[in-house]
Amino acid sequence: MQSHIKKLSLAGALITLGIIFGDIGTSPLYVFQTLLVEGGKVNEALVLGSISCIFWTLTLQTTFKYIFITLQADNHGEGGIFSLYALVRRYGKWLAIPAIIGAGTLLADGIITPPISVTSAIEGLSNVPALASSFVPGSNLILGIVIGIMVLLFFFQQFGTKVVGSSFGPVMLLWFIMIGVLGTLQIVHYPTIVKAFNPYYGYKLLTEHPKGFWLLGAVFLCTTGAEALYSDLGHCGRKNIQVSWIFVKITLLLSYLGQGAWVLLQPKGTNFDGVNPFYAIVPDPHLFMIPAVALATLATIIASQALISGSFTLISEAVSMNFWPRITIKYPSNIRGQIYIPSINWILCVGCILVSLYFKTSEHMTAAYGFSITIAMLMTTILMSYFMRYVKHWPFWLVIIILCVFLTVEFSFFVANAVKLLKRLFFVVFEIGLIFTMYIWFKARKINNRFLHFIDLKDQIPLLIALSADESVSKYSTHLIYLTKANNAKQIEEKVMYSIMSRKPKRADTYWFIHIETTNEPYTMEYNVDQIEPGKVIRVEFRLGFRIQPRVNVLYRKVIEDMVARNEIDITSHYNSLQKFRIAADFRFVIMEKFLSYNNSFGAKEGFILNSYFAIKRLAQTEAKAFGLDTSETYVEKIPLVVKPVGNIVLKRVED
Repeated sequence: MQSHIKKLSLAGALITLGIIFGDIGTSPLYVFQTLLVEGGKVNEALVLGSISCIFWTLTLQTTFKYIFITLQADNHGEGGIFSLYALVRRYGKWLAIPAIIGAGTLLADGIITPPISVTSAIEGLSNVPALASSFVPGSNLILGIVIGIMVLLFFFQQFGTKVVGSSFGPVMLLWFIMIGVLGTLQIVHYPTIVKAFNPYYGYKLLTEHPKGFWLLGAVFLCTTGAEALYSDLGHCGRKNIQVSWIFVKITLLLSYLGQGAWVLLQPKGTNFDGVNPFYAIVPDPHLFMIPAVALATLATIIASQALISGSFTLISEAVSMNFWPRITIKYPSNIRGQIYIPSINWILCVGCILVSLYFKTSEHMTAAYGFSITIAMLMTTILMSYFMRYVKHWPFWLVIIILCVFLTVEFSFFVANAVKLLKRLFFVVFEIGLIFTMYIWFKARKINNRFLHFIDLKDQIPLLIALSADESVSKYSTHLIYLTKANNAKQIEEKVMYSIMSRKPKRADTYWFIHIETTNEPYTMEYNVDQIEPGKVIRVEFRLGFRIQPRVNVLYRKVIEDMVARNEIDITSHYNSLQKFRIAADFRFVIMEKFLSYNNSFGAKEGFILNSYFAIKRLAQTEAKAFGLDTSETYVEKIPLVVKPVGNIVLKRVED
């Protein structure tokens, strides 16, 4: 995304509507309907109390927490739970846990948001008089259309959204104008509905209604897009989001007020079963219902697109920060930050289809929706408390007050949504799988790193120079390249030297050691070269942002081109027969992949983590491919991981 879009402007605000507010902007399709269904008897207390709770939820959660506070956690223009974690991780090792849980629950949300949004839009066709008999909610026809839309949506991810992305803003602008106008048309007939802004009605609903507190589970649906709003900060910039939210919140409230006004205008005793107030307030169904449904469908597709793109970004960040196995990541367009992850795309696609087939109607989906997001919001609150205290240096008493307010509100939502757990066992397995994978990968990498032994590179240089000059050893490669984890430029892993010197020594004219540092900034792309022994031992340090994929082959080639242009290195072949023809020298990468040795005796916890890690690793991308080294000049060397060698073996020799 171009940087100028992040500056406050009409164009930036329009694009923000298309990218940021799709999820929260389409919630009026199902929120009020869910409250009527779960509230039981429909009366003025239920309607006014529900709208009051919606207003204060949007004010406290969305406006105050996310728009005002959380958007300040701007990691060089980027947002999201991993961006936030990158800002605070040095203040507590345990902060990785809320980051993992928050990311896992956010990803799990990706398999229910598209189905519930698209289904609630398509079900609007049941309000068209000529189509009502065919488009019954839960019918195979509606299911077929919903699944067809989602399959096409996921299929086109591989091509990027560059072409259609420019239309997202105008479509969402029309959507917000429409829901605002439809709501206003009802409010003018029942203007006293605005008294619902009084928190007294919300308090009365929660304390006096038979199901009062548990209705918070349905109320919470109005703010489910707030977490995604922060995740997409990098696409549009804080100012555009904050200014656009004023317009979005006004139209959302007009829609909710209008739906409430319509309900209160109906005769007492009206049965609202199967009635969606959102579509009920559309005037002249014969004329306007189909355009309203069409616009709602486009808006929900845009909302789904934003969530899918956010899932790709989240996994990409998890890979960069060692929370997720390395997987294939593609770049379908030249828009910065736009990526496509085939495995995640099709997992989400299958998940969305199964959700549609299992729940069938949007009403049933809302009964299971919201639990994951409450957990994600709680995790963000925990991380934000560290950001406010240690990064922004806010007074301790102020941080405690803010923390108590949000933990109270979000824990209430969590408890109210916890009753949905039995209805959403389908998702629990998915969530546990995501969180388990991240946790295992993170902990196993920590264990792995304990057994990294570094030695002084300067002490090894005479040995490398001697081996390079020893013609009794056949040359392995002219340029031999290793990836190193040594943060200190004066050190090298002991296993790298073992690889070069052991068994059949790897003689080369030039030894290269490449180190990649992942920065807290999202899009850093820098490097420096240290000729430790000119022309013989060279270290290249790449500094890459956590949203940049380490395509080492491409990056290294660029370094070589720069060095040749500066006359710092000659890459002409050193073989006599090839040198006179100016043939380029050969390069070979050596990648060392670990496997769990049988020579291990460790505890149950460590054994479980490492065995799980290597089981997951077998399903993941190879190290060579993960680093963009899918060339014929890459050699993968298997290294056994010995954590705790088997000892105290009693072996008795028996003489013949």
